[in-house]
Amino acid sequence: MQHSAPTAAVVRESNKSFEQLCSDLEASVRRHSYGVLHQGNTGDTLRSKGIAFTEQVKQFDICNPQVASRVLSTDMRLGMVMPCRMTVWTNQGKTHIGMVPPTAMLALISHDTALTQVASAVDADLQAILDDAV
Repeated sequence: MQHSAPTAAVVRESNKSFEQLCSDLEASVRRHSYGVLHQGNTGDTLRSKGIAFTEQVKQFDICNPQVASRVLSTDMRLGMVMPCRMTVWTNQGKTHIGMVPPTAMLALISHDTALTQVASAVDADLQAILDDAV
């Protein structure tokens, strides 16, 4: 018998190209008072290593410094699941964007009520960023 793990991921398909969705995500992040700390282009990295990888995949590490400071001041262990990440990818000609909500990541480490409230607010912000980008 095969068991499937529960998924907390939020995934949306977009009619935009990979490049346009990446650009629109960056703009949406700024509009919502967050910042992109880092970008990783796994597709390009794999191709640079000689791997015949045809799809595109790019990760965006997203942060609001005020929220990050508050969270880390409460529990430094949360640095293991920070910053928040959104990923844009292609699969069989379609473009997608997704994330694992902060509440799901927080639940792996802490059940602190105050932190759960903060994570819920960040969930809403990130959902708005994602919806705005799509």
